[in-house]
Amino acid sequence: MSAIASSDARAAEASAPGPIGSGQDGGLRDQATAYLQRIRSGEMGALPAVAGFVVLCVLFTVLSPYFLTERNFANLLTQAATLVMLAMALVFVILLGEIDLSAGVTSGVAMSLFVVLSNPGGIAMNWILALLISLVTGLAIGLFIGFFVARVGIPSFVVTLGLFLGFQGLQLIIIGDGGLYRIQQPEILAIQNSNLPVWAGWVMLGVILAISLLTTLLDRRRRTRAGVANRTISLLWIRLAVIAVIGGVVIALLSQNRGTGFLAVSGVPIVVPITLFILWIGTFVLDRTKFGRYLYAVGGNPEAARRSGIKVVGIKWAAFAVCSTLAVISGVFSASKVGSVDAAFGRDIVLSGVAAAVVGGVSLFGGRGRLIHGAIGALVIAVITNGLGLLNLPGGVNFLVTGGVLILAATIDAVSRVRAGGSLTRR
Repeated sequence: MSAIASSDARAAEASAPGPIGSGQDGGLRDQATAYLQRIRSGEMGALPAVAGFVVLCVLFTVLSPYFLTERNFANLLTQAATLVMLAMALVFVILLGEIDLSAGVTSGVAMSLFVVLSNPGGIAMNWILALLISLVTGLAIGLFIGFFVARVGIPSFVVTLGLFLGFQGLQLIIIGDGGLYRIQQPEILAIQNSNLPVWAGWVMLGVILAISLLTTLLDRRRRTRAGVANRTISLLWIRLAVIAVIGGVVIALLSQNRGTGFLAVSGVPIVVPITLFILWIGTFVLDRTKFGRYLYAVGGNPEAARRSGIKVVGIKWAAFAVCSTLAVISGVFSASKVGSVDAAFGRDIVLSGVAAAVVGGVSLFGGRGRLIHGAIGALVIAVITNGLGLLNLPGGVNFLVTGGVLILAATIDAVSRVRAGGSLTRR
């Protein structure tokens, strides 16, 4: 009798959900084989952009002795921050198969309001309150766009093109023809022009590693309780090791003195942790919330999403609101970098933002892509601009190269979609 009980206990123990790290969905070799299979079937994600980023960095390092220096590296990060934020904003609407051509001028309108309201020689409003009004303005513009796209049914290209033209006039009215306001708030200027203490950069890396470890372990526990197999835990340690090595190299490089005079300049630019925090929040929303899952469902097949009970109108409305609000934050980054806001603020950047998202692997057909893809694509474009500038090549070459990279990325997206069994047209 005791032998039978012991046998039952062993059987129950074998069939019960195991601790974290057990119940593997294949080993490392199986995961590698599955990844290669996904690539062959067309699901390449950000792989082409990452490969392009590495190739460009190696190429410019060979061609220019100034490219891989701590000063240029910090400059590259601050140059890319505005485009990274705008690309992440646009990912929310591109995932729906939509577009927002007014994102750049939306940031222009919001920042024009900010400088007019907070100008010490004018209204002199508290800068925090003025910034909140600017963000609310971006949110209202996004809701306005979402109403006409989702409720009225006007194509987003038409609505946002109209606003792209109209908001340029609104900026002129707010800020005045030929007017220019300097950013007076040290807190805003510090975002792009000041750095964290060196020790804070290492603390930031530790926090990133701790959050990555904690969220992954919680995911594994949740999957174990649900009876779903986990991937081998070796992948977690490999990912943490990669983050630690790459992050450590970046922070070590930024911790070097890059000042040209007696005053030492070192540390991670303040804009970097702000961007990483927003990236983490946005990724959490897209990956782990019902809104994120519905966004991908609507982008993949709107009619199927509607038939399954998803409120397609509300999802589109919310996506445009998020896009315009994040676009205002990209405007804050830009104003901090330039130090001023004029009537033409934000006119020229929106197409670069779309290009960054597509280059990073976000599908223009909707339903595929992640926020990190937009960030990687923005870094690729920033490297092109930065590297060609160091080589003293004409500005026209920059546009030609960037345009070529965009066409190449769109072609890869279209071909991979066909290989995955999709279509080149929206359903």
